[in-house]
Amino acid sequence: MKIDKTNTVRLLERAKIEYVLIPYVFDENDLSALHVATSLNEPIEQVFKTLVLKGDKTGYFVCVIPGNVELDLKKSAKVSGNKNCDLIPLQALLPLTGYIRGGCSPIGMKKQFPTYIHETCSFHEHIFVSAGQRGLQMKIRTTDLIRIANMTVAGIV
Repeated sequence: MKIDKTNTVRLLERAKIEYVLIPYVFDENDLSALHVATSLNEPIEQVFKTLVLKGDKTGYFVCVIPGNVELDLKKSAKVSGNKNCDLIPLQALLPLTGYIRGGCSPIGMKKQFPTYIHETCSFHEHIFVSAGQRGLQMKIRTTDLIRIANMTVAGIV
C-alpha cells in the first residue's frame, strides 16, 4: 500500500526523527480514538488525540490527550493562561490547522500553536498520534514528539 507523505512525515524526516507509519481502515461514522486503538491493536491510553481550543486571553492552543479520557476545560484554560476556553468549531479546524477531524496531527499545523500534552505520556516510551490524515497513525518516541512539537507536559484532564 502506497502512503502519501504528509506534512507531518516531511517535518519528521527533515528533523531526522524516527517514526513508524501505521495505516488502518477508518470509519467515517466512527473517528473515535477507541476505534483507532482497536484497529491498531494497541492500548487506548497510548493512542493520543489532538484537540484544538481557543482561550479567552491567549487565543488558539492545542491539547494532546490519551484516547481514553476527556479533556478538562478548566484545567486546560488554567495551564494555557486563560480564564475560559472551548474546543474550536469543527468547520474552523481545516482552515486553521490544515487538518481535518480524525486526521489532525500535533505536528505540522499551518501555524505553531502552544501545545500541551497530558502528563501520562511520560508513562510510555512510544505513543501513537495522527500522521496527518485519516487512516494513518504514527508510532513515535514520546520524547521526540514533545521536542518536535514544542510541547509542554501538563495535567489537562
